[in-house]
Amino acid sequence: MSAEVQLFAGCLAEGCFPHVAEAATAVISRLGVVVRPIRDAFCCGQMAFNEGLRSEARKLAHRLLRVVENSDLPIVIPSGSCTAMVRVFYSDLFADDAQMLERVERLRGRVYEFSEFLVKHLNVADLDARFERRVAYHPSCHLVRELRVTDAPLSLLKAVKGLTLCTFDKSEECCGFGGLFSVKFPHISAAMLQDKIFRVRASGAQVLTSCDLGCLMHIGGGLHRQRVPIETRHLAEILATR
Repeated sequence: MSAEVQLFAGCLAEGCFPHVAEAATAVISRLGVVVRPIRDAFCCGQMAFNEGLRSEARKLAHRLLRVVENSDLPIVIPSGSCTAMVRVFYSDLFADDAQMLERVERLRGRVYEFSEFLVKHLNVADLDARFERRVAYHPSCHLVRELRVTDAPLSLLKAVKGLTLCTFDKSEECCGFGGLFSVKFPHISAAMLQDKIFRVRASGAQVLTSCDLGCLMHIGGGLHRQRVPIETRHLAEILATR
């Protein structure tokens, strides 16, 4: 077991959901692992990369690499999409730079998504959490399609005392967020979101959880606008409860 880790919260957690980073820190610390927050880098560059702004994305990636390369500690990220950006898409971002590709390759092996780190690296599924609610799980696109992390979040949720896991049809379909996709194609995004909300409501869940804050922000906004009494919580928030 790693005695220390670095936590890269990502820009959504840093700017809008700091309590998620706090929850992730609490959960990992509970296992006797010291958490070192990464303070001098706030964004992996994914949004700029997805929009084709490669120069801007490279600047943010350079900054993150520069900050984390002074340590060999595991890096935990409570976001499937940010983890995928670092582990998968940095190779594309720096495809024409052999020196940077070497740096990216050295980094990839110690970057973990939050649930993946707990289950696959620490071999822990039961965090002694208690959350007496009916909960539906939304598998985010990058987590499932790029990282192939499918079982870890469910293993963690199934071990939570008092939690009833609610399933729903086509759970792995995209919620329609996609970063700037939801801004550039609002009608398509809204239709995809409505499909997701319809299925989550039919599940009987009181809470929707996921491992990506972009998804939770998007779905949570739709639920709020429609006055649907379903809360959204990041997986780390549920695991932090006792």
